[in-house]
Amino acid sequence: MSDVPDRLVPDAADGPSGSTPPGATPAGPTPPARVRVTAPRTGAVAASARARGPVGASPGSEPESVYVRSLIRSQLRLGVTYAAGFAAATALFVLAIVLTPVFDDTFVWGVPLSWLLLAVGVYPLAITVGVLYARAAARNEARYRALTEAG
Repeated sequence: MSDVPDRLVPDAADGPSGSTPPGATPAGPTPPARVRVTAPRTGAVAASARARGPVGASPGSEPESVYVRSLIRSQLRLGVTYAAGFAAATALFVLAIVLTPVFDDTFVWGVPLSWLLLAVGVYPLAITVGVLYARAAARNEARYRALTEAG
């Protein structure tokens, strides 16, 4: 064993050198033991469900990989579908504004109405598509969980 002091920060009671001789106890109260504070493990239930695997299969087995690939494909299909739908709806929105000349002739607070519709009108569409996508993705994951817990 080496004669390394337990404390790393010198006390004023240790004297001018700031070190305690080996084998001597430092003067003053000892600090309380360090305690690690962490958040509760909220994913513990989900982790235990994942550890079981699908339909009683062992992790890394063929049924599990088939289910995971199926989930990945369905989430990818869902993402591409919603992205293409959002792009098409945005293009139709812009096309409708461009082809309607009354929006260019109408001014609100000195700004053409067509500009305001382009600046503000796309956000409700984006929020709606985002909410619908999140609900559909959660539904896909719930179906996957139901398959894995069926056994």
